[in-house]
Amino acid sequence: QVQLVESGGGLVQAGGSLRLSCVASGSSVSFNTMGWYRQAPGNQRELVATITSTGNTNYADSVKGRFAISRDNAKNTVHLQMDSLEPEDTAVYSCYVAARLPGRSVASWGQGTQVTVSS
Repeated sequence: QVQLVESGGGLVQAGGSLRLSCVASGSSVSFNTMGWYRQAPGNQRELVATITSTGNTNYADSVKGRFAISRDNAKNTVHLQMDSLEPEDTAVYSCYVAARLPGRSVASWGQGTQVTVSS
């Protein structure tokens, strides 16, 4: 079992910043890729950013240069620093973890945190 606890969503004006955090936990588990996805009303869930355990990052084109993903492997935590936010960034942001348990791999999702950017 993998548990994810997210924090940091909220309401911000366009041009502002928010920082999302996600703490992963579990027994006999190692965390590989961690990241964030988002889903706006009426849209499909889309990748925002991911980071591997060795620090390789991947970003959606729409957030490159504005968002930065980081992780603390010692604390099993992943952060998403979101700057220059735009109304189009409004969505529910969910933490994602690809984890390795004894004998199997699992993908886990957080419950989601709302980010609303007002114009």
